[in-house]
Amino acid sequence: MATPIPHATLYISALCLSTAFSTTIFAQPVALEPITVAAPRLERELYKTPAAVSVIPEREIAQGRQRVRLDESLRRVPGVFIQNRDNFAQGARVAIRGFGARAPFGVRGITVLMDGIPYTLPDGQAQLDAIDLNSAERIEVIRGPSSVLYGNAAGGVIAVTTKDGKGDSAGSRVRVEGGSDGYGQLAASHGGQSGSWSHHVSVSGLNFDGYRDHSSVEKYQLNAKLRRELDQDRALTAIVNLLDNPRSEDPGALTAEQVEADRSQAGRFTEQYDTGQEVDQQVLGLQYEDLAFGPGELYVKGFASQRNFKQQLPYPGDSLIDYQRDYWGGSAEYHQSLRLGDLPLRYVVGLDLARQKDDRHRRNVEFSGEVTGKTADETQTATSAGLFAKGDLDLTDRLTLTLGGRFDRVKLKVEDDFEQDGDQSGERTFREWSGSAGVSYRYRPAHQLYVNTGTAFETPTFSEFANPAGTGGFNPSVEPQKAWNREIGLRGNFVNGLEYDLTLFSVRVRDELVPYEGESGRNFYRNAGDSSRDGLEMALGWQFADSWRWDTALTLANYEFDEFETDDADYSDNRIPGLPEQTWINQLTWQDTDERFATLETQYLGNLVADNANQVEVDSYWLVNLRAGDGWMLNEDSLIRAYAGIRNLLDEDHFANVRINANTGRYFEPAPGRTFYAGIEVAF
Repeated sequence: MATPIPHATLYISALCLSTAFSTTIFAQPVALEPITVAAPRLERELYKTPAAVSVIPEREIAQGRQRVRLDESLRRVPGVFIQNRDNFAQGARVAIRGFGARAPFGVRGITVLMDGIPYTLPDGQAQLDAIDLNSAERIEVIRGPSSVLYGNAAGGVIAVTTKDGKGDSAGSRVRVEGGSDGYGQLAASHGGQSGSWSHHVSVSGLNFDGYRDHSSVEKYQLNAKLRRELDQDRALTAIVNLLDNPRSEDPGALTAEQVEADRSQAGRFTEQYDTGQEVDQQVLGLQYEDLAFGPGELYVKGFASQRNFKQQLPYPGDSLIDYQRDYWGGSAEYHQSLRLGDLPLRYVVGLDLARQKDDRHRRNVEFSGEVTGKTADETQTATSAGLFAKGDLDLTDRLTLTLGGRFDRVKLKVEDDFEQDGDQSGERTFREWSGSAGVSYRYRPAHQLYVNTGTAFETPTFSEFANPAGTGGFNPSVEPQKAWNREIGLRGNFVNGLEYDLTLFSVRVRDELVPYEGESGRNFYRNAGDSSRDGLEMALGWQFADSWRWDTALTLANYEFDEFETDDADYSDNRIPGLPEQTWINQLTWQDTDERFATLETQYLGNLVADNANQVEVDSYWLVNLRAGDGWMLNEDSLIRAYAGIRNLLDEDHFANVRINANTGRYFEPAPGRTFYAGIEVAF
């Protein structure tokens, strides 16, 4: 049984809701600058969007933060849970309402975009290692299944927009950081505008020894955006993103006994085999917009990416992997506003295309560590094509109906070039329809009630199609999972500085994909049956004084299998592993009229289970973080900022990551205790 969230949490949450509703009666709305969201593809004001969407501005991304990992920025988004911030080789694991929780590494089932370029591949997997938070201007998160917008693997959406050199992003910045466990980062950026041209370039270098043995990382990034205004209505934007990650060591997972003996030790075989990964990636994007294309607007985007990857896994056998990936695609969208009778209608129709080609190899590693030969050589190709349409119909000046539909075709193909075990080639083609419907009622200018429902689908990725029989090719017993999402929400703000965002959601998933670890230590997948995900998401912000602000994000959920039977066990009604059912984040910020600030943050994560049988339980814990900084004008055009932070102020023992269904008891990746960092930034 899940450990309940402390009574104080529920009491304070109830008090906050009481405050919100009492304020509704006594307060009048204040005129605020509208917040516009673009991740739902039909750009509109937030308070006319019938979906659970969160917007993270630049201040929340950058102020006093290291800007190394996405979890720093998304911590206050309810419904989002991120693990594995300390193992760069495995990468951050993102779950939104449970989607993505099954990933043993990287991201599954979540659509990730940066400047409109999809970093989620046609087969549904994504990596976050090239996301450049040093240049991020805002992040939008859709907290629910969105296949009608983005097709395969859209259990949630994370869309990062980087700076373009206009306005506040103009000028130059240089930042130097250092901290515990050999942490060091150098970042520099420059942006500006000259006539019809604007640009922003960001470069950074990271070196980090890590808390655990064999966990160091070396990483370099460049993100550049160049925009040309062709005329008043037309523009062309070029985007370049480069990643060079020559070293990310993997310390592996530990058993409970190993954790008790030494939390900082590396796992079995990690140092002997030098486990970890090397990555080299280049992304180029080109985007054209025409705001006067006939009676509407046309947006055309194209991109091409190359990724070279090599990884040594922590076990003897077929554990040395490398691949060379070519990934390209594009989209075309047409937007128009017109009248349907007497009613205003805004709609978007579009086409998405993408192709992924991986030349993938595996090599055998003997127990001694000697590499003895090739065990797999195959070409994996995934192609996807999606047609979609979505429209907003204003039934009244307060009531809007939204409808959307999409058709996707996803083809996965393997060409086996390793003939020693026979031809294991194969292909699968999936044709899927998705739909959504929503109603938004703006009952006051700065307050909204919405209801939304939609479907989603998720094909297995190539790695999840791996055949447990050990003969390559596709696992013939694995199928896509399907989801049906329903949500009802309230959001708004009051004249007294109180903002609220409250959502009730219910998701039903059929043919849930669940990982298990084979005898060799490698992960395989199977369809677990059906699951239910029900919960409440609440985010409150209160500017209760000129210099003081309180923000809180609470998630109370229930994630469980409805039906899940294997040949030797019945896991029906068990909790889905890898997910806490209660999280509660609080931030108290003091912000002076200039650059001086201080933020105290508390984070509660409820207990979770690590296996389908629910026999391995990970305890709940509290974390306390503190950061503060100040700034001084050097002259009329130059500013220097200094800041420092303490993570895990109370030195709480906890885990940065829990590996699901590990068959040898190696579930745990310990997180560091109390750590420090500090930085100086010069802007001119």
